[in-house]
This record gives sequence, C-alpha cells and structure tokens, in this order.
Amino acid sequence: MGPQARPGVTALAVAVLALLAERPMHPYEMYQLLIRRGEDVLVKVRPGSLYHTVARLAEHELVRAEGVDRSGNRPERTTYRITELGEQALRNKIAEVIRYPHAEYPMFPLALAEAHNLPAADVTALLQERLRHLRADIEDFDRMTDWATEHHVPRRYWIVLPYLRATVGAEIAWIDGFLAELGSGALEWERFDPESGARIAGPEHPWADAGHPERPPVPRRAAAASP
Repeated sequence: MGPQARPGVTALAVAVLALLAERPMHPYEMYQLLIRRGEDVLVKVRPGSLYHTVARLAEHELVRAEGVDRSGNRPERTTYRITELGEQALRNKIAEVIRYPHAEYPMFPLALAEAHNLPAADVTALLQERLRHLRADIEDFDRMTDWATEHHVPRRYWIVLPYLRATVGAEIAWIDGFLAELGSGALEWERFDPESGARIAGPEHPWADAGHPERPPVPRRAAAASP
C-alpha cells in the first residue's frame, strides 16, 4: 500500500507514534505513560481506543509487533516498534498541523454564537462557572511548568504548557470583558418572558439574511472549503 493510500493519522495515532519513536513498548505501557505525562490534556485517551489505534497502525504497517511478554498471571502483552513508514507519517502529520490552521470546530465558539437563545442571567451564571474551571486549568499548567522547571526537563518537551496557558488566559480575559459588557447593559440581548421563560419574538437574525443586498464577509479558509 503506497503512502497516498494510507488513512489519515488521528490525534491519538500521533501520540502513539510519538511514544514509539522514543522506544518500543506495549499498548498498556503507552496508556500509562500518556497519563503520567498529562498528555490526556492534549488528546482523549482511553485504553480501548488506544488498543484499537495500535491495531490500526499495525494493519497499515506504520508499527509492527516485535514480541510478546508475560509477567506472572498478567495477560500477554505485545510490544510494538515504529516502522520507517510510521516515522514518515508522524513527521508529515506534525508538519501538516503546524503549517496550516485547519478548522477544528470546537463546541464553545458554536455555543457562544447561539448563546442569545438563553436569558442573559443564565449566560452570565454559566460563564462564571466556566471561568472557575478555566482558572483551575491555569493553576494546573503552572504546577506542571514549575515541576518541569525544578526537575530540569528540557523545555522542548513542555513548550505546549505556556501555549495552553496563554490560550486559556486569552479566553478568560475575553469572557471577563464580555460579562462586564453584558452586565452593564451595553450589549443588547434577547428578551425572555419572566414567568414562562419563553423568548419574546423579535426581529429575525439579520446576519446573511437572504433579502440583504450585500453578502457579509466570510473567513478565507471557510470560503475556500465551501463547494
């Protein structure tokens, strides 16, 4: 099977291939190492999905089984090694993701775009709760950074931590500003019946209304992806 015919490399596959680029190991060891390193912050890791990913990579010759070990009464564990094709696939995928900002479609921006379907008081309470979680994330990143610094872990292995802290910090700053605007009344919001909770009918959404004489601008990447 040629490289062009190979399936896309998922986020979990990248994590698996990167581990095997360090040294051969069995899937359960991969799972333990990902959890110990806190990489479940970066990719969703479940034992079942990890085993499935390893099997899929082996099927497409990106990794290969190297041996089977048994310790005591534990089940047999197959050790895997990355292949030359796997190394190439890993490097190509990392380069692709770094090079171009692909749309990842996270749910939070969509929820923000549709937040006007909730009363302002509800949106305020929900975002305040989100802020508490985000500030806890900042504390976690700081603790991980402090540990890595104290233990002299080369920065190339944890450069993602300041990136994550910066992106979460930017989100916190934006939410703080949004809540201030919403609380002051500077931002006009939908009106809801205080007794029934039903939204009081207002004008239709004006953005990109079919009757509007001019088309609104769209992001270049979204326009390029449109049929």
